[in-house]
Order: sequence, then structure tokens, then C-alpha cells
Amino acid sequence: MKLAFKLAFKNLIGAGLRTWLNVIVLSFSFVIIIAAKGILVGWDRQAKNDMADWEIGGGQYWHRNYDPYDAFSLSDAHAPVPPEFKEEIANGNMVPVLITQGTIYPGGRMQPVLIKGIHPKQNLLKLPTQNLDTTVGAIPAIIGANMARANKLQTGDYLTIRWRDANGTFDAAEICITQIFTTNVPTVDLAQVWIPIENLQSMAMLPNEATVFTFRDGNLIRRGDTGEWKLMTFETLVSEVEEMIKTKSAGQAIFYSILLILALLAIFDTQVLSIFRRQKEIGTYVALGYTRGQVVGLFTIEGAMNAILAAVVGAIYGIPFLMWFAKKGISLGVSSAEYGFAIAETMYPVYSGSLIVGTTILVLMATTIVSYWPSRKIAKMNPTEALRGKIQ
Repeated sequence: MKLAFKLAFKNLIGAGLRTWLNVIVLSFSFVIIIAAKGILVGWDRQAKNDMADWEIGGGQYWHRNYDPYDAFSLSDAHAPVPPEFKEEIANGNMVPVLITQGTIYPGGRMQPVLIKGIHPKQNLLKLPTQNLDTTVGAIPAIIGANMARANKLQTGDYLTIRWRDANGTFDAAEICITQIFTTNVPTVDLAQVWIPIENLQSMAMLPNEATVFTFRDGNLIRRGDTGEWKLMTFETLVSEVEEMIKTKSAGQAIFYSILLILALLAIFDTQVLSIFRRQKEIGTYVALGYTRGQVVGLFTIEGAMNAILAAVVGAIYGIPFLMWFAKKGISLGVSSAEYGFAIAETMYPVYSGSLIVGTTILVLMATTIVSYWPSRKIAKMNPTEALRGKIQ
């Protein structure tokens, strides 16, 4: 086997330019596949981290009637804070959020919004709720940058907000924008106004009630569903992002396949041409005592070595490129508001060991199969005719 590898390597290097053209094309496949896959891995990690930091923490409890895709469910999606949650809230490990429908009137226009109440002193989420703990001539409120841009609002602006309380009565008050924050998570930004939860509870006549509880980590999962509250684990809350990543991965797989097929086609053609031109050499191997299987193995190893050389060549220019790419990222030039889910304007790829090893194994296996396929013809060759340079 060691002799076969040495002989295969010598034959491959002896082929000269033809070998290096195959190796360079195949190395491009290595680098591009790893780079493109790294973008999806980076997106997945960034989206989950941003969602955890800004909205879902380590998981949430939802009121059994709460449906984030059905605004009409909000009128019934609230209940008093359970006694078992109060200690966690006091310790800062859980944050209650009350959600109700409302309307704001920026510049005389009507804009439906979700009014969300949250404790100003919470530190579980990255929301700048400390800006709600201030004294202004109205109810303090914070909004996201996309919300501010869409409604032409600035810090310090006053505007009217209207809501319906628990008895179905409409009421209105004035709010003051005390902070505009920037986030990649549109579900805490678009068409949403954040105010102190005590104010919203008083406004909606829902004392000590909440719609959602966000907790810090997975320690509360042991409790499971509690009364009117259903547990939403971190994995459940990020499942939509994972499904989106899987969809994008499937689309990328088509691109990978086309790129890889083009590289493997060159290797296949090289193997066919090599067998046709090296018939006397094949006959000599058999005459020297090589079995047909050993000769087939020799040509298969020779073709598979294209992938090994491609990995080496790809590492020479690919490692510096991928390191630069991971540092600079790729700018999408759009905000998460245009996508509707968590995505940063600049995406930074992440390359794991499993990604690099998996890509290398995939390309090596594909190259080996493509190399073996035309080499099977050697097993059908007559040694005498091969020595004459003729295929039987």
C-alpha cells in the first residue's frame, strides 16, 4: 500500500500542468464551500445570540392564550403573576412583560403598535430600559431605530398614544421618547413602544398582570408548565431561525453540487485520458505481478490524491483569506426590518473544525468515487493487448 501511494504520487506530479489545473480548480471548491457554509453558521449563531440578548433570554413562559401572530389574542392573554415566579423576579432572574394593542399619532398620522410594559431596572435583556426610569412631562417610552425611522421620530419627541383597557374603554395619554435603540431583532423593534410595566398595568387596568415572562437561563425548565403559563424553551423559540437556516443550506447545496461537479468532471476526464494513454504501463504492471485490483487501486489512489493536494493548496491561500473574511465579514447593506427576522447588517462567518473536516472528507470521497469509476475498465483489459497499447 505504501508503494502504491508513492507510485501514485510520482505519476501525479509527473503529469505536470494537467494535475495542477485539476488541483487548483478543486481547491477553489474547498475554499468556496467552507466560506459559504461559514456564513450560514455565523448567521445561525448571531441570530440566536441576538434573540437571547434582546428578547427571549434562556426561554420564556407564555400565557396560554398568547399568540404572537394574532394581535386579537392579546385581550385575553394576561393573568396575575404566579406566586412561584415572584422570587425569581425579585432576584432578577425573570422579567415580566405585559403586552396590549395601541395606536400612536406621529405627525398627525395613525400607526398601530404593540405597547409593551417592562421593569425599568431589569438587566436580563439588552433593552435600554434604564431610560424608562426618568421623570419627564409624560410617560417615558423607548423605541427601536427602525420604528423611529419609519415614523420620523427622534429622542425627546412627544406624541399621543391610545389604548383600550380591560373594560373595553378607550383612553389616551402622552408619551415621551427617552431613548432610541438599535437592534438586529425586529420583534422588539418594529411597531413597538416600550414603557414601564407599572404604567401599562395602571393604564390597562390590569394590576400585577403580565403576558410573557422571560427567564435568564435553563434552570426554570424543570418547573415545566405552570397553571395558565406554558413553557417555551430556548430551542422552541429559535426553531424558526433554524428552519430558515436549513432552507438556505438546501439552496446552497445546489450551488456546492454544481461547483463540485465541474471540478470532478475535470478529474474524471483526466482519469479516462490517463487510462487510454497509459495502456502499455498498465500491461507492464500486470506483467510484473500486479493483480488487476491492485492496478485499479493504484489509479484510484492517483485520482484521489488530487483532493489531498487540493486541500494543501487551498490551505495556502484559503487560510489567510478565510481569516480576513471572518474578521471583516460581509455587509448586506440592509436592516433586519427588511427580512423580518434577526440578521445583522454585517455578517461574520464562523468556521468550526467539524465544518473544515467534513468538507475535506466530502470532497475526498467524491474524488475517490470519480477516480474509481473509469478505473474499473482496467479490470477488463487483456494484459497482452495492453502491452501492445490496445484495449480489448
